[in-house]
Amino acid sequence: MSNNTEKDSFKSKIGGQALIEGIMMRGIDNAAMACRLPDGSIDVETWQIRNGKTAPWYTKTPFVRGCINFFITMKEGIRCTMKSAEKQITDDDEEEELSPFEQWLTDKFGEKLVSVIMIVTVVAALVLALVVFKGAPVLLANLLAKIGAPEWSRPITEGFLRLFLLVGYMYLVSLTESMKTTFMYHGAEHKTIACYEARKELTVDNIKTMTRFHPRCGTSFILIVLIIGVIVGIFLPRENAWVRFGLQMLCLIPEASISYELIKLAGRYDNLFTRIISAPGLWLQRITTREPNDKQIEVAIAALEPCLPKDSADDKW
Repeated sequence: MSNNTEKDSFKSKIGGQALIEGIMMRGIDNAAMACRLPDGSIDVETWQIRNGKTAPWYTKTPFVRGCINFFITMKEGIRCTMKSAEKQITDDDEEEELSPFEQWLTDKFGEKLVSVIMIVTVVAALVLALVVFKGAPVLLANLLAKIGAPEWSRPITEGFLRLFLLVGYMYLVSLTESMKTTFMYHGAEHKTIACYEARKELTVDNIKTMTRFHPRCGTSFILIVLIIGVIVGIFLPRENAWVRFGLQMLCLIPEASISYELIKLAGRYDNLFTRIISAPGLWLQRITTREPNDKQIEVAIAALEPCLPKDSADDKW
């Protein structure tokens, strides 16, 4: 890495995502995913991406690109997550006797079975999340208003309930062994990018000294969307709970667009305003990231190295 000889740190455009026993990194021109296979080896896949001058206008235009890029990132993240899950299947797993229902699914979908299951699971999870995080607080706040709570308190109540649900959900899933591992990979991703931004050599020892908290993170994005949604909710009609819920769903598009631009600012600049923006997300990352072990850091290095640009100037904001 020629840019490691430079002394000053910088803000990179490279981002990533934790997978199942792996990490996906997305750079300027290339993306890569690295997974620790059941036999202990590291499997790396790389592919080119459309970025910079070759990317469509709608992925670069402020306040338009937010939702588009979020959808692209989510789609790519789901694809990589499904592939990382498939890589964990061993020959012993395939030889296990299947139940009649499992056999029917296998005959119906063949090699695409894992992908189908993952897609169904993700879609169901997204629908459930929207209903729980958007709908339930509206109905509960409406119920409180009917039993005497002041009208002005409704948006605050909804916001508090959404925050409670989000943090509570993150905390509960962090207690499971599988998510503990995923959050460790999440920490490895952040620490490795931080090491690269500090222009230090990408070694396990160097990366272990880096922070696992990063302002340009999906966790921060979700929390900013939630906070903006609370502000927008102050100005939405409150007479009908279903109308209010419908409008809140429609407002997700501009809320996500604004949040995306704020995350971009936080990733590019370091000042009082961006620190205030980043603070809630960095706090939540205390739940969604964990200190990784050496083997997980090795996976993060393997995922990041193919994404590094030949000219470090191309990776400056």
